[in-house]
Amino acid sequence: MIGRLRGIVAEVGEEEALIDVMGVGYVVRCGARTLSRLPEVGGETVVHVETIWGEQTGQVLYGFLSRDERRAFVTLRTIQGVGPKAALAVLDVLAPAELAAAVARDDKAAVARAVGVGPKLAQRIVLELKGKPITEGPVAAFQPQAYAPEPVKVSVSGEAVAALMGLGVAEPNARRVVEQAVGRLGDDAAVPALIKAALQELGR
Repeated sequence: MIGRLRGIVAEVGEEEALIDVMGVGYVVRCGARTLSRLPEVGGETVVHVETIWGEQTGQVLYGFLSRDERRAFVTLRTIQGVGPKAALAVLDVLAPAELAAAVARDDKAAVARAVGVGPKLAQRIVLELKGKPITEGPVAAFQPQAYAPEPVKVSVSGEAVAALMGLGVAEPNARRVVEQAVGRLGDDAAVPALIKAALQELGR
């Protein structure tokens, strides 16, 4: 399961972005708020990812620019009637701390501003989110601020594993062959060289 991507913004569409990680393009479904805050095409970004599997859709990656947004998305989806699209719509109108504040004050109208979320579903969201973790910090500490991608240092081997998983290699196998590649090339090997060596290991 992919939990985070660091790469270059290759394309930005109406509902998704293409993130290039060392030559491997990941299609990431995002809300309008996230898409509007991504760097321009060619810029580097870090995207926190929630991977969802569906019988008809297969693997779909949903991307966010903060851990709190991903956490709120996951929590929203535990509510009956709230699918990925509705969860993204709520987070388009309310940042996680704003959502937590709306829940605390029983503000159903604020939640109902989300596209596709009617009054009944908004009421259910407010009721069922009470007591559930929406953000990592206290609601009272919320201060509106500009969002920016969080700088995250990702290991070279981790990037190689992520790239192999993007090519359809199962995570255990990807980690195994990358470790073998590191053993052959050394800890200072570059990501492209590791990927190439790992693919050779898979072909043996």
